[in-house]
Amino acid sequence: MCDLRIGVLALQGDFLEHAEILRELGVEAVYVKKPGDLARIDGLIIPGGESTTIGNLISARNLGDPISELVRSGVPVMGTCAGAILLAKKVVDRVVGETGQYRLGLMDIGVVRNAFGRQRNSFMARINLDGVGEVSVAFIRAPAIVEAWGDAKILGYIDHPIAGRVGVAAQQGGMLALSFHPEIAGDRKIYSYFLSLARK
Repeated sequence: MCDLRIGVLALQGDFLEHAEILRELGVEAVYVKKPGDLARIDGLIIPGGESTTIGNLISARNLGDPISELVRSGVPVMGTCAGAILLAKKVVDRVVGETGQYRLGLMDIGVVRNAFGRQRNSFMARINLDGVGEVSVAFIRAPAIVEAWGDAKILGYIDHPIAGRVGVAAQQGGMLALSFHPEIAGDRKIYSYFLSLARK
């Protein structure tokens, strides 16, 4: 067992699956449901789920400012699917455009919600990410990362018949935004990469 404590935002979505993988890797997983749960953690995962619902719950439970302060203090955060939407400074939906939804707005990236189509258009893929290598992941009503500026960098792309060539992962310092669900495919490489950021 290593001495890392990784928080998993446990308001809605795939938080159980993330926690299970962390524990398999010998890491203590801490469910985060209120501001006090953020104390003494070495990293935070914001899971996939319904981004509007998770955002509303973050706001209702007064977690927005504490999460932002945590990230600014240097604690790494990984947002997967809905989590990537919540981290982005710019968000539009492929169909309806501007959503006005709550978001943390911490990363210099722009995302398009539902970029790959509806639930029935979900798919598995193998992609290459800078610094990580080839990983197997799942895309489920996923966003696409369509721009990055400032210190943010897109780490990997996919060519898709609906979305075209778009980014699927980005990093800005200790922040990782992933369009996909690494917890569904169970690929450990991304978790190992994130844990390496937490150890720093």
